[in-house]
Amino acid sequence: MYERIKQMIIKEFIQIFRDRRMKAIIFGIPIMQLIVFGYAVTTDVNNISTVFYDLDRSNESRELARRLESSGYFTIRYSPGSSGEIRELLDRGKVLCAFQINRGFGRDIQKGIQTEIQVIVDGTDSNTATVAMNYTNRVITKYAMDIRAQNYEVTTNPLSPTLIKDGKGGLDVRTRVWYNADLRSRNYNVPGVIALMIMLICLLLTSMAVVREREIGTMEQLMVTPIRPVELMLGKTLPFGIIGFFDMILVTVVALFWFNIPIRGSLPLLFLCTATYLLSVLGIGLFISTISKTQQQALMATFLFFSPAVLLSGFMFPIENMPEVIQYGTYLNPLRYFLVIIRGIFLKGVGIETLWPQMGALLVLGVGVITISSLRFKKRLG
Repeated sequence: MYERIKQMIIKEFIQIFRDRRMKAIIFGIPIMQLIVFGYAVTTDVNNISTVFYDLDRSNESRELARRLESSGYFTIRYSPGSSGEIRELLDRGKVLCAFQINRGFGRDIQKGIQTEIQVIVDGTDSNTATVAMNYTNRVITKYAMDIRAQNYEVTTNPLSPTLIKDGKGGLDVRTRVWYNADLRSRNYNVPGVIALMIMLICLLLTSMAVVREREIGTMEQLMVTPIRPVELMLGKTLPFGIIGFFDMILVTVVALFWFNIPIRGSLPLLFLCTATYLLSVLGIGLFISTISKTQQQALMATFLFFSPAVLLSGFMFPIENMPEVIQYGTYLNPLRYFLVIIRGIFLKGVGIETLWPQMGALLVLGVGVITISSLRFKKRLG
């Protein structure tokens, strides 16, 4: 039995690596996708094109402009002479954000009087506009706190820092970001690419392998050999599982040494979870191969499953924001669970005591899909 499975695996590897296009899919696509997601697909917003309309021209207003630019988030490209120019620049899409400082801004600050800053953000792209507003609030809040610290007596308690004026206590809020301190979207996206690539490569190879045998007429030759259906199934799926592990290692190495993505968790746990994830992915690929008569049908069916799986996995959009009916459907998506696992291992360094619900769900889903696909595979051969 083991010798027959071994020969089937060798046959599959020879058939895969004989095709140059297949080698490009296995080795080229993961790296290409990693580069795209690492550099191009990002929710970080830097160098926001900004117009700064300063009617006050005081030291305080110039200090605010300096802080905006030194933050690295804003690039002041225009200093208009009228408010009408601001509207024109926003209409033409030349700037995303506009600041207007009215006369008396510096005088009010020196006197301790509450003053105002007008901020206009182009809301055409709601995500970018929200990020820009958060950056604006961060810079202006820090500026206001520094001004307050200059005017007020500051006392600091190691356990409860407070601001005191005239004996009355205030509140000093200090935030701290865990796991992804720099809030880089690359740290969030790149681990997800591993999950996507394993699914895409294994689905494509597994779904098309059996159909290819049927198309070129070698399936009948395999059926008259002593090899049993279960051995044929293992011989067809195990090579692609090995390739899935190889792609996982390849993308992980590039993520660590090229993109400097931290991996704080256990590598053995990552391999164990990947094996559990491959159960369901290979089973789905095997099922697609049993319902397809041609490689073209298998290819179309693969992408018909892959695209909704990505959209409903939480990779791009939070599952909590989806309609409740759709949320129930995501429980049948193996990508949903593996994304939680791989980001937990990479960014949080959590262990099996935290990830066991996702691992258990993947195991149940994988065993179920493999069982259904195997029964259908044997029936199809029969």
